[in-house]
Amino acid sequence: MHRLLILSRHARDYHRLVDAARLPDLEVTSTSDPADAAPRAAEYDLAFGEPSLLRHLLPSMASLRWTQATWAGVEPLLDPALRRDYILTNARGVFGGLMSEYVFAYLLAHERRLLEKHASQAAGQWDAAPPGTLRRKQIGLLGVGTIGAAIARTAKHFGMKVKGYTRASEDSPDVDAWFHGSMDGQCAAFASDLDYLVSIMPATKDTRHLVDAALLRALPPRAVFVNPGRGGVVDEPALAAALQEGVLAGAVLDVFQEEPLPPGHVFWRTPNLLITSHTAALSDPEDIAPVFIDNYRRLLRGEPLRHRVDFELGY
Repeated sequence: MHRLLILSRHARDYHRLVDAARLPDLEVTSTSDPADAAPRAAEYDLAFGEPSLLRHLLPSMASLRWTQATWAGVEPLLDPALRRDYILTNARGVFGGLMSEYVFAYLLAHERRLLEKHASQAAGQWDAAPPGTLRRKQIGLLGVGTIGAAIARTAKHFGMKVKGYTRASEDSPDVDAWFHGSMDGQCAAFASDLDYLVSIMPATKDTRHLVDAALLRALPPRAVFVNPGRGGVVDEPALAAALQEGVLAGAVLDVFQEEPLPPGHVFWRTPNLLITSHTAALSDPEDIAPVFIDNYRRLLRGEPLRHRVDFELGY
């Protein structure tokens, strides 16, 4: 018999969905409060929930064998001070559609000048300025995992050209040109003709501040930067300076190094910047529960679990 702890703000929904799957040999406890689960923490061999909550119980979960995260990013569980003697899997393959909706909502708004048109309407002015189009525009993707591949696929639907920057993989058929290794020395080749730069990189020691002053200045002034990925990938002062100086046309940020973004942060008063407060692709229990259910069945069959995280790589 496996004992599962579901620890999530949506614990009741996850519990309902797991129960509906009628998984064998499974005893389920669910809560949204780590303190509620603490007295029995040593009994659970399986955990399913939000990394930010699970990290509080991790040291006391003596029997833990496997943890399924409800997020794609698992940074709270990657602290070197925390134990790593268990299997950690994350939620992949479920956020691509939502992330594509988010990215292209803002790309289309920029091309179609929606904010400007609305301002003209509010002022009672007829605004006949022609819109732009995504067709034949160039998009650069920092990271081309399952989310990046979904964005690349959508970009092709709009007739865009796609560049992809990854550690080594070249799995997406919708990427026209690939770039690997250090960004030093290839900034110009990757960035100099981009209309849009989108970051969906994981947060690791190798990706920290990848979007720095050098990369931002390699972009043409027409470029727009979009980050629904991880805040630590961006050198925030460098981005604020680039927007203030007109180095690039704009930015859309969903994630930040510190969240919630402090009231005095420079981004609140940075021009040509839209802030969306970490809402680009929220974890929906209806999407995430099947990932756990599939992996649990794999566990019972003795098969490798899907979406296993490498603690050293950070994803």
